[in-house]
Amino acid sequence: MTTTAEAPPSLERRLGPLDAAALIVSNVIGGGILFSPPQIAASVPSALLFLSTWVVGGLLAFAGAMAYAELAALRPRAGGEYVYLRAAFGPAAAFLTGWTSFVAGFSGAIATSAVVLAFYLGRFIPAAGNSTPFATLPLVPGWLELSASPNAVVAIAAIFGMAWIHLRGVGPGRVVMDVLATLKVAAFVLFIAIGFSFGQGQAGNLVQTAPVAPTGWLLALIPVMFTYSGWNAASYVSEEIRSPGRNVPLALAVGTAAVVVIYLFLNALYLYVLPAADLAQVRGSVLDVVADRLLGAAAGNTMGVVSIVSLLASISAMTFAGPRVYFAMARDGLFFRRAAAIHPRYRTPAAAIVAQAVWSSLLVLSARAEALLNYTGFAIVLFSGVAVAALFVLRAREPDAERPFRAWGYPIAPGIYAVASALILANALWTAPDRTIWGAVIIAAGLPLYLLLRRRSA
Repeated sequence: MTTTAEAPPSLERRLGPLDAAALIVSNVIGGGILFSPPQIAASVPSALLFLSTWVVGGLLAFAGAMAYAELAALRPRAGGEYVYLRAAFGPAAAFLTGWTSFVAGFSGAIATSAVVLAFYLGRFIPAAGNSTPFATLPLVPGWLELSASPNAVVAIAAIFGMAWIHLRGVGPGRVVMDVLATLKVAAFVLFIAIGFSFGQGQAGNLVQTAPVAPTGWLLALIPVMFTYSGWNAASYVSEEIRSPGRNVPLALAVGTAAVVVIYLFLNALYLYVLPAADLAQVRGSVLDVVADRLLGAAAGNTMGVVSIVSLLASISAMTFAGPRVYFAMARDGLFFRRAAAIHPRYRTPAAAIVAQAVWSSLLVLSARAEALLNYTGFAIVLFSGVAVAALFVLRAREPDAERPFRAWGYPIAPGIYAVASALILANALWTAPDRTIWGAVIIAAGLPLYLLLRRRSA
């Protein structure tokens, strides 16, 4: 008697365009918009020029999203720019973007968001915000140690809680993600509407001027682009989106446009309440300061709840998207083989989800997540720029390939994105060489692992 072997489990196409758009909104609107505006205002203390950085950043994000839309429709596989860089520039370039995503891009952002989430929770449960260590483990004396505190325990619980939800299937993960994204958008829209309608602010703040150096304006685009980062989230899960040739471009367009509009109005509200010079002096969450000015001291707890929901949504989105990169790498033999395993029941890249949660938790315990993000923040601009450049390579190399979607404004819009990315990186190298060089060292540190994995795969 002949028996037929069962097909190995695979990822399921269960996401619609609104699910993917919710993933983008949740992935983008997180801790960045709470903390980056003062840094940007310090470099660009003129109100209109400050807002112009958000306009330009939004236009660049949308141009990049449309380029990714064509790439994702052309190659609807899990992994995002890892897939596009591998197709256009080879496995080494692809591995380095995946390596950076694992070491810092997703894991570092998850760790940072989880720690901030625990501090906000400390408003209501004081022990959650307590960062006093109750146990330490020195790894490199005087430089690196693991330190456990109540704050760290809460942060790690949030990380593994989201990992557990997303490990148990796209269905539960989708529901949680959609609910959190809806609550997040509703809260920010309501805050903006109430702020402009009833808040105490000065419209004149929106037109205040101050001298701004061109290099300062360009340097400000790095935190702006970092705050917009995540607009490409739908491309990471395109293997799980129904009718990807139609729905991935739709999700990228809707999700990115929604984020741009919210960011512009939110930053305008910040300026309405605080002149640019005062905004630059804010320490901590600017949202709390603005809410206090607009709505009084009682607003603190309300905005604390909004921030908790926003951060939970971000952690959820990154827990969903990030492991698809490591899964794609492992499937190609460029990551640890176990990461390519799909759970036989839940049809999720379970091992990759757990690996990301473990590394994120170690970053929480080591307090190194924020430093890693500071050093590798430019890598978001670097790899997204290279991925957009891959569009030109694949158009030339595969002119007859079926393209369900073609990037709007090609070649001008993606060309501007690629050139702008190069200019931002050159300016970062010129004005902040130490940080940029150390970030490049962290990225290049993945090369020995790449060579080892390639040799093992061969």
